[in-house]
Amino acid sequence: MTTANSPARGRSTRQRTAVSSLLDEVEDFRSAQDLHDLLKQRGESVGLTTVYRTLQSLADAGEVDVLRTQDGESVYRRCSQGHHHHLVCRACGRTVEVEGPAVERWAGRIAAEHGFTDVSHELEIFGTCGPCTLAARG
Repeated sequence: MTTANSPARGRSTRQRTAVSSLLDEVEDFRSAQDLHDLLKQRGESVGLTTVYRTLQSLADAGEVDVLRTQDGESVYRRCSQGHHHHLVCRACGRTVEVEGPAVERWAGRIAAEHGFTDVSHELEIFGTCGPCTLAARG
């Protein structure tokens, strides 16, 4: 169980509130540097190290999802509650949350076939969204 004083939640600070509020507004996955730049544009005084620390704390608490880009960079997004997957545009970063009941059944079936229990999985699908595909052809 997480409490207000546990490390996963962190202290409630002005900086943490600024990062958390920004995550409520952005729809796509963003890097810590991108979020830091957006905070600076808003006139918020939050150091990059604080942004990284806050994002890690929010991720540890299950309040944000984290993906690794093709170049290994971590990107963050506030997501809906419950198990879901992401469809992410490689070009613009547009992100759509998707449910995958077929994937859930497949993962359970494969695990059972091999004698595994207490199974979890992560699935992210990367591609190019319609507008980016059109722009590339244009």
